[in-house]
Amino acid sequence: MAIALLGFQTTIAAPLSITGIGVHSGRDVTITLQPAEAGTGIVFSRQHDDGSTSEYRAVSAHVGNTDLCTVLGTSASRSIATIEHVMAAIYALGLDNLIVEVDGAEMPIMDGSSEVFIDAIEQVGISNLGVKRRYIRVTKPVRIEAGASWAEFRPYDGTRFEVEIDFDSKLIGRQKWQGDLTAETFKTELSRARTFGFMRDVERLWAAGFALGSSLENSVVISDDDTVINVEGLRYEDEFVRHKTLDAVGDLALAGAQFIGCYRSYRGGHKLNANALKALLSDASAYEVVEAPARSLQARAREFVPVQAVEFAPWTA
Repeated sequence: MAIALLGFQTTIAAPLSITGIGVHSGRDVTITLQPAEAGTGIVFSRQHDDGSTSEYRAVSAHVGNTDLCTVLGTSASRSIATIEHVMAAIYALGLDNLIVEVDGAEMPIMDGSSEVFIDAIEQVGISNLGVKRRYIRVTKPVRIEAGASWAEFRPYDGTRFEVEIDFDSKLIGRQKWQGDLTAETFKTELSRARTFGFMRDVERLWAAGFALGSSLENSVVISDDDTVINVEGLRYEDEFVRHKTLDAVGDLALAGAQFIGCYRSYRGGHKLNANALKALLSDASAYEVVEAPARSLQARAREFVPVQAVEFAPWTA
């Protein structure tokens, strides 16, 4: 569905609502996705108890804390947290314009993956807005390092992720997922991968006011003897790296546009993803803004036509 609309901006065909609990707050939260006009982008709108709202465009410039999840906004009382799983679904399905209304401080965690969001969006359908989509195409390598971790963007004829993790755990160890990202690839290979954590960290997180809504229904939990506590086990043999890749898709969606290039990371996470994206967007010589030629919606990335970047820089707004 998203591939068929490749050259043009999209939105959802009808509003949809999803209710669940926040993984950190443990509170019930409802989000409503509303269709939006071309050029709107993805906008998160938090409704506060006093009737006021906080609005943030889902762009790199508005990213706040990235310690345990990706947060929009820097004010703890007005920010919107844990947006990465929703954003991964939005990005993978090729949605450009949405208003995401939320009545709490974070997105609902659902089962810890993006599957519920994918299913809900596909049930209402996607609408073609008839306005050309613009892309960020990587034109030269950009790399950052943080201790033993690193991440980089490289030019590539398509959109590709190569994510590698390395945990001091026999159960996880060193895993890698790599592949070109399409809507179908995301749905079949990444969307069902759940967030995960170690039992040894739970008490520390609870004491700090985090993971209050975490449970075996929304997280893969690893015991002190390095086994999966969840009765049903893993959904994929390498579910851990697949979830890290899902997170990377959601974090890079904050470029404010689909990107053409390859993203590679080693021992990454939300903070590394966010900093790599900022490094790319802060170097105007590392990317160009392009759009698909009208003659072919199946055009390869090398056929995309450069446009004036000054006309399109949503990541700064």
